[in-house]
Amino acid sequence: MTNPGGAIVLVVGATGGLGSLISEQLEQAGATVLRSGRTTKTLAADLRAGDAAAQLIEAAVAVHGRLDGLVIAAGVVAFGPATELSDATLRELFDVNALAPVRLIRAAAPHLTASAQSGGEPFVVTLSGVVSETPTAGLAAYSASKAALAAFMQATSRELRRASIRLIDARPGHTDTALSTHPIQGAAPAFPAGLAPEAVAARIVRAIIDGEKDLPSGAF
Repeated sequence: MTNPGGAIVLVVGATGGLGSLISEQLEQAGATVLRSGRTTKTLAADLRAGDAAAQLIEAAVAVHGRLDGLVIAAGVVAFGPATELSDATLRELFDVNALAPVRLIRAAAPHLTASAQSGGEPFVVTLSGVVSETPTAGLAAYSASKAALAAFMQATSRELRRASIRLIDARPGHTDTALSTHPIQGAAPAFPAGLAPEAVAARIVRAIIDGEKDLPSGAF
């Protein structure tokens, strides 16, 4: 059982549908949440830039002098046949969905280690989604970028376990957020009704509190 009361948690992508709800629910559980997003006045970050992750983590740590949790809810999506995706689209998908989380976790690791050494229960949450388990036609590159993140989380969770840092990769099915309405290329197909964002966020926060280490699609 993890008590988020008093924990300092950075939520990246906090202006998005799931990120904002996770932020609110963590605050209700007693955490102090630092919000980051492209449009956030404080801790704004463009995750396409190679140095953005390290700068964001240092800015977050500077606010309260420590970091106890990191939630990475930022992401971009593109639709359409794989053969028609532009290089710019491919680059942004992997920069934001795969490389940025890797860089954020790399930069946060020393601070999360320090949290554990001080008696904290540090954690990292990512959202690779169901496409990392079941790559989807029309979402091939998006699926690949999320599968890369899931693979990284699976291996890195074993590495960081020694430092008492818990990694959780959440893989919910299609969720009714606004992400699909502003793709970086293509147009969304007619999706069936998705999961309620409030329920998905609550499940993720419960996993943080309950000490879970993985959230496959079946957990939602």
